[in-house]
Amino acid sequence: MTEHVEWSEPEAGATPAGAAVTPADAADAARLVAFGLQPKLQPARDQEYADLLRRYREDPPFARLADAVATGLGLIVLEVSPRAGMAVTAAEDSVFAVRMGDYARRASADGSDRFLHGLAHLAVAAMAFPRPEDLADDGYIGRVTVNGVDAFVRQACHRLEERAAEQGENTDPVSDAPGLEAAWRIWARRSATGATKDARRLAGSTTGIVAKAVAFLTDSGFLQRTGDDNGGTYRTTARYQLQVRDMAGSAAMAELLELGVVPVTDGTPTLLPPEDADALELVADAGLPFHSS
Repeated sequence: MTEHVEWSEPEAGATPAGAAVTPADAADAARLVAFGLQPKLQPARDQEYADLLRRYREDPPFARLADAVATGLGLIVLEVSPRAGMAVTAAEDSVFAVRMGDYARRASADGSDRFLHGLAHLAVAAMAFPRPEDLADDGYIGRVTVNGVDAFVRQACHRLEERAAEQGENTDPVSDAPGLEAAWRIWARRSATGATKDARRLAGSTTGIVAKAVAFLTDSGFLQRTGDDNGGTYRTTARYQLQVRDMAGSAAMAELLELGVVPVTDGTPTLLPPEDADALELVADAGLPFHSS
């Protein structure tokens, strides 16, 4: 007679050191990763999530198992903590990866808009965390507005155009070249709101593109909407801070910040006024104070 052996179901709490991993352990690890893939879910509002986070911190074998599950799914664990939950980001080859080309195609049929959507995301990150110390401070909360981000990008476009003129570079629009040098040419020539009689925000306008970016970030648990002023106001979450930390070393991010458009004095990102304000098209009610350095 064959004896039926059942897998053990451990009591709640840490797994004893050296104990074999059980299917229940694997299920709990996968459950924790699943919680991490729900970016709007807050551990403080879900007891099971909070319990699994505590187990991750107190039970090293379980933590390694959860990390392995995440790795197998093509996910990178950024942080596991009560403030951020199990914060994960998708590797480039992960099934969970959202590629900018796919994102832009869903937003617009115009292929050149891919650069504009990428620049919008880059600008939101740069405005939300303009200093290295902002990214390092777990208590820092960045705030952005749709109109403010568009004004920031237009200011950056102005700086890039000046730099290109000084260096004798071609300033004609280019839509098939990567990087900021291509994107600013397209952005600067795109309408801020559209051509409707009531100035409604069109999806293909630059504020429409920024609105799409912040809506995506909000749906992804990276931003929280706080009001309707200035095209929409938003605050950052712990997950977004971790995500921006992960991308902070990118060349495009560094290039945008090095333009010097976002000086910071008291922790609030602001815009420097252009030398020729009348020549620069800025969005009305940008929601950001302009001051000299």
